Amino acid sequence: MKHAGPGALDALADLLEEIRGSAGLREPKRGTFYRRSSAFLHFHEDPAGLFADLKIRDTFHRFPVNTAMERRALLRRIAQLTRDDRRPS
Repeated sequence: MKHAGPGALDALADLLEEIRGSAGLREPKRGTFYRRSSAFLHFHEDPAGLFADLKIRDTFHRFPVNTAMERRALLRRIAQLTRDDRRPS
């Protein structure tokens, strides 16, 4: 499965905009997000569709992002994982 190219990322533009609003994330390269100093989220494409690889603890987990429901599920999981980043120190 290859990393998502420009066309695939264009198809995910609305999702990427929502992710950019998540606390504690930075996007050094379009569609690749870091949390703190480590890779956190990136996207892949293949004939089966588009997928997000999201780091949960120390392992990347694959999430399909082809439908609105799948994208909402990914956004919910990102929100859960970044919740601590919103709290004041």
